[in-house]
Order: sequence, then C-alpha cells, then structure tokens
Amino acid sequence: MEKNYHQLAELYKSTLLDNILPFWENYSIDSEEGGYFTCLDRTGKVYDTDKFIWLQNRQVWLFSMLYNQLEKRESWLNLAANGANFLAKHGTDDQGNWYFSLTRGGEALVQPYNIFSDCFAAMAFSQYAFASGEEWAKELALQSYSNVLRRQNDPKGKYNKTYPGTRPMKSLAVPMILANLSLEMEWLLDEDILDISWKEDFPKNFSLETTLDKTIKEVMGDFLDAELGLMFENVAPDASHVDCFEGRLINPGHGIEAMWFMMDIAQRRQDKQLIEKAVDVVLNILNFSWDKEYGGLYYFMDINGHPPQQLEWDQKLWWVHLESLVALAMGYRLTQREECWEWYEKMHDYTWNHFADAEYGEWFGYLNRRGEVLMNLKGGKWKGCFHVPRAMYMCWLQFERL
Repeated sequence: MEKNYHQLAELYKSTLLDNILPFWENYSIDSEEGGYFTCLDRTGKVYDTDKFIWLQNRQVWLFSMLYNQLEKRESWLNLAANGANFLAKHGTDDQGNWYFSLTRGGEALVQPYNIFSDCFAAMAFSQYAFASGEEWAKELALQSYSNVLRRQNDPKGKYNKTYPGTRPMKSLAVPMILANLSLEMEWLLDEDILDISWKEDFPKNFSLETTLDKTIKEVMGDFLDAELGLMFENVAPDASHVDCFEGRLINPGHGIEAMWFMMDIAQRRQDKQLIEKAVDVVLNILNFSWDKEYGGLYYFMDINGHPPQQLEWDQKLWWVHLESLVALAMGYRLTQREECWEWYEKMHDYTWNHFADAEYGEWFGYLNRRGEVLMNLKGGKWKGCFHVPRAMYMCWLQFERL
C-alpha cells in the first residue's frame, strides 16, 4: 500500500458519513419510547428491544461529539437528545448510580453493578451538555464523573462476587477509561465550572492534571510489564503479578486502546517520551498477539501460553482491530516510525477485508479464528454505535493531518 494519506482520509470519511452513520440513523432510533435499539441484524432489523446503558450512552456521546467537532448538523443533535432525555428519565437508581440495562420502555432490568455505565454516562452527558447547552446535562455529567472517582478503587461495590481479602487484584480497565474520560470532560473540569458545590463530591485536592498523572502512572507503571513490554489486564494492588487465570490474562485490544489514550494525553502535554513508549507497547502487543496462521489478533491470551478461561479467546473481534487501526495511524503520525506503517498496512488489509459488509453496510463484529463471520449481527448487547464510527472519525483525522 503506497502512503496516499489523502486517499485514506477520504476512505474513512466517506465510510463514516455515507455508510456507518446512515445505518444507525435509519435503524436504531426508537422514536416512540426514546433511546436506541442496538440489537440489529445484518440488514438493520431489530431482533431484541432491551436497552443497554453502555451502548445508549455511547450513542449519545457519538452524535454529540460529531455535532461538536465535525458539523453543527441539527439531525445529529436531535438524535443525541433522543437518547439523552430517555437516559436522564430512566437510567439511574435513587442514588444516581447507572443501571446496566433497561426494558424498551425504561424499566430497570439489571442492577448498577458496573462502573463503566457511569463512565460512559459522564462521557455522553459532557458532550451533550457542550452541544445543547443544557444545564441539567452538565450536572448529570459531573454527578456521573464523581461516581466514577468515588467507586474507582471498588468498582463493583456490593455487587462484587469475589471473596474479600483472598486474592485482591485491580484491573487495567478502570485507569485506562478514566484517562480517556478525564480528557473528554476537560471543558467541564475547569476550576470556574467545577464550583465549590461540586468540589465537595470530588476527592480532596482534585484537579484534572493530578488525575491524568495518576492514570499515566498506573497504566504505564503498574499494568505495563517493563521487561516484556506488554500490558497485563489484572495485577495485585502492589502491581506484582498473580499466577492465576486473571493474573496471567493479556487482553490485546484493551492494551492497544489504552496506548492511544496515553498518546492522546502525551500530545496534549507535548511529552515525546510517553508517545514513543506507548508506540513501543502497541508494537509489542501486536507482535505477541497476531495469529500467525490465520491473521488477525486474538481476543484473549495467557502470558504463559496456558489455555485461557475465556472460551472465545481465539475469536477475532471488530473493536480490537479498529482500536489497533487508530493506535497505529496515530502512532505513525506522531513518530513517523516505519514499523508503525508496516503494521498499519497489515491491519488495514485484514480489517477492511474481513469486517466491512459491502452488501448491507456497517461492519460485522464477530469472526471465528479463520476470519469467517461467526455472527452476522451489526449490533447487540456489546456492539453498538461506537467503536466503528469513532475509529472511522479518528483515522480520518490522523490521515487528514498527515
């Protein structure tokens, strides 16, 4: 592949605007009850009407972000409002914790056991508040963010199934999402906006910069094995490795996504050393997790080569490969390292040839190890209007800047 940045920028732009977004605009909007349908088959037909808080909030975020950053398109703001109003009405319990899922009409189905519901709510309502100017959305974003800060050391709280004290571990997912979320919330975390009343809900001496410092230290210190150059998914509280299923787990997609979050912070701070280190880790993970027989990245791996406990370990998933495209495009733009470009070409060929659906639009989510479509859904409980359009937008930006 020759380095035709203009052509690549056009590919991502046209795919986003003419293919991916129309699919969700046409098929996912619940105009009767509010919110979105995410369980869509290959053609866009709804096959289940339950509403999953992660995906509802992610879709609010996506259309609000595009309205804020790309074009003040009224239809995008209206689509974001359709989800935001539904979520504000039905999404939380009496204490302001976000449920995991709701019925179509908004009745609670699954308890607020998962901190990521709050993370994506904070992201969504921050962008929606910026787009709409609604004061209530701003307050909901700050409330959700303070929930995340409060729960970060005990994400599941009373819903945690593990026995306390036997084998304590912490997960990469929390600091990596907090890194991205805090940058997303930057405009709201300004000292003037974050007035005294809100400060009371936040940790003492809270500031955006100290929060970013903490997430960098944790991601690049505790979860990165300096010797192997790989990200571990779970470590002991003192950052040591634990010899068990969870302790040996490598999640390539998470590690790579975390690294472009680090690059994002590093760009803001003009920290070239952090950029180079993050790119090194991306390349290490790709070398470790690429399936040399069939191509593509494994979903889960065991650092010692033991059988992983996740039976779907060898599936090839859309988000893992899309996050890799973002990390490689960004890493190449920032460093011009040839190894980044070589891996980008390899990942581009695999991803565009296997996940894109030329017939019905949008992308498949789940392939078997050989790269054949395993489930031809376009959306479900975990796949919604987020990773595909975000990656299209992010890659378009990288190549446009190049």
